[in-house]
Amino acid sequence: MAKNILGPQKLGPLTPLVGEWEGNVGVDLSYHNKDDEVGETGYFERFRFHPIPMQENGRQQLEGLKYDNTAWRHGEEAMDPFHDEVGYLLWDKALGQVTRVVVFGRGIAIIAGGDAGARDKVLHFKATAGDPNYGILQNKYLSDRAELERFEGTFTFGDDGTFSYEQTLVLKLAALGGKELNHTDRNMLHRVKRYHPGIESGGGQ
Repeated sequence: MAKNILGPQKLGPLTPLVGEWEGNVGVDLSYHNKDDEVGETGYFERFRFHPIPMQENGRQQLEGLKYDNTAWRHGEEAMDPFHDEVGYLLWDKALGQVTRVVVFGRGIAIIAGGDAGARDKVLHFKATAGDPNYGILQNKYLSDRAELERFEGTFTFGDDGTFSYEQTLVLKLAALGGKELNHTDRNMLHRVKRYHPGIESGGGQ
């Protein structure tokens, strides 16, 4: 049986993400203000993950990626996107921790994290409002109308080279009388471009 030879993976479990990804089977479950109801929206999206220089906080050393993510509702790909975010994914090898630092264009900032081994194929990120380490901030309008309480997300790397995620924002929605709502997004993406000095135009798998 042939032996699977693996490289050193400087970025730890974040290594498979380097490059550009697209997915067209996204599903967003959320409250639709215009229709005053909870419903699903299909979407296409694009992620771009770029390695960054090692970051140092005293004795802490972090490897990581900066990324951007944009999503369009199905049928509106030639129009303005309905979602835009930027952020960082960080790997602390010594502590065995992954961190997702993300800012949504709607005025939400989240630092979520979790335990992870260097070659884990499933990564978990959690954040809770008020937590001094892995917490959530949002603008005043949203705090009054859609107060965010928790965030949970999972990244999964498939054996077929795909990257999937599912994430949930738990919020108290004023339009529903202050009841909790799970705003959930999920998608499966394929790499469309690799970042490598020997590959100029990129390509698929």
